[in-house]
Order: sequence, then structure tokens, then C-alpha cells
Amino acid sequence: MTASYDVVQVASLGADFDQRLAARYRVLPAWREPRGLAAFGGELQGLRVAVTSVRHGFTQSMFDALPALQAVCSWGVGHDTLDLRAAAARGIGVSVTPDVLDDCVADLAWALMLSAARRTAVGDRYVKTGQWRALGQFPVATKVSSKRLGILGLGRIGEAIARRAAGFDMQVRYHSRSPRPQAPYGYEASLVDLAAWSDFLVVACVGGAATRHLVNAPVIRALGPQGILVNIARGSVVDQAAALAALRSGELGGAGLDVLEQEPTPAVEFAGLDQVSLMPHVGSATRETRAAMAELVLDNVNEFMRSGRLLTPVAAREMQA
Repeated sequence: MTASYDVVQVASLGADFDQRLAARYRVLPAWREPRGLAAFGGELQGLRVAVTSVRHGFTQSMFDALPALQAVCSWGVGHDTLDLRAAAARGIGVSVTPDVLDDCVADLAWALMLSAARRTAVGDRYVKTGQWRALGQFPVATKVSSKRLGILGLGRIGEAIARRAAGFDMQVRYHSRSPRPQAPYGYEASLVDLAAWSDFLVVACVGGAATRHLVNAPVIRALGPQGILVNIARGSVVDQAAALAALRSGELGGAGLDVLEQEPTPAVEFAGLDQVSLMPHVGSATRETRAAMAELVLDNVNEFMRSGRLLTPVAAREMQA
């Protein structure tokens, strides 16, 4: 039986992308249907390619609904919402959008680091609400330059964060699953030891079950009352309850967080914590980067349709993890 469609799209990637994809292929826009793939039955039988996003994910039930599926092209660098084991079991390729978002996520890590250390969000509010009536009354803050920067996860984004540290005359060390011999930074085999060494600890590793609460109470205590924690990875990596307790007690000096354990959230538990700077999970949210991410998804679809290969597949070791 000849398939009625070429591509099934389970998540919209924006009007421009959706229109461009539909102009080139016969697209089944499953994201418009509240019941999802379950609403389409036999229309799914011959579909080879699916498009999704890291926010929407791709579950076991989605794989089960698509018997002819050969590739999933996802928007986003993370793959914790994609069932990679289900994909690997059927030999289905999965692509993400690495590299094109590294700089913007690294930039935001530094923005949060500087904001938490120098209290820029607090200072902005202080001026705008009419509290600035005399010089010298705003509290002193923490110096960033010449300090020690620890990075959890020295992947592409972690390396981009580390490179920026050179401009701040910082020492850099990292912790990851294994050493990176080619990296010009010191490796710490223990995350607790890295935290104890660091003035700033930036979380830049993958999310998922393997890294859940990797930054736990002992790590947070090791970072200490002068230390600042920055997370631009996944909220699940940090034990948020432990971090909040440490921030309230003074065991942790501050935090800059783009991600939280529950999203979206009003984050009322952070109210009154002036040593914390928050952002609403927007590491890649610039016009330039979002356009490049969408382009890379389309490039992966085009290449798979042409040659049966994906340009930016998830690494084999991640697929089997």
C-alpha cells in the first residue's frame, strides 16, 4: 500500500518551519489533533520519518503506532524526552540539533553567573522601584574574574562555557563520565571534589534518569556558602529541595537557574531569595539560534529522504544507554 504521507509531524516548530516542511513533503500534522497519533489509524502505516521537539518528546507509544518508522528528527539538543531505547530496539535513527545552540546556551550560563554574583536582577529592581536614594547603600556582591570555575559535563556546551572563562582569567576544571584527554582543563573524578574546589559550578550535562539529582546535598554543601550554582542543562540534574534548603540556610551562596524540576512554574519557593537569578528555560531562545535549529531539523529530514542518513544523529552510546 502506498503511503498517503511522507512525514508525520507530532510537534509544531513554528509557522515558518511548518509551512516549509509542508511545501516540500506530504505532511501529516498530528500535532493539530488532541488525541495525537491515535486519531489516525491506518494513515500511519507507511510513514518513515517523524518530526518532533525535545519539549514534546517521542514515546514508546508513538514508536508503536508507526510500524514503518525509520527516523525521528527532533528540534533541540536534549534527548531525555525521546525514548532512545525504543528507537535502538527497532534500529530507528534519531537526530537532534547540536552545535547551532551552543553559543547561546553558553552565553546565558555566563549571564546567570554574572547576575547571581553581581546581583544585577536585584539592582535593576532596586533602581526601578525607587529604592536608590543614596550612593553606597546597595549591598556589595561577589567578584567573578580570577575565580575557579567547575563544569559538570564537558560536551559542546560545556566547552563553550569553558572557553569564555579565559576572558575572565578563571581556572577551569570539569567532571564528566570519563576524562577528555584532549581538553586543556583539569579533570576531577569526583563531583564532590569538583564542587569543593569551585567558586562557581555550572551544570551542563545531559538530563534523564542517569543524571537525576546528580547535584545533591553533599555536592551543594561542598560548593559552600560562598559558592554559586548555575544550571542551564535540565532541572532534574539538581536536587531542587536540597538546593533551596541550602540557599535558605546560607550553606549555598547563590544560584543562577534557567531550568527547574517542574516547568513551567510560578517558582514561589524562590520568592525572597535575592541571591538567586532565574530564567524561564530560554537557553537557546534567540532569533538566530531558533532559526538555525529549525533549519537543521529540515536538513536532517531532507538528507534522510535523499540518502537514508541523518546529518546529526544521537551518538550510538547514548542510544544504548
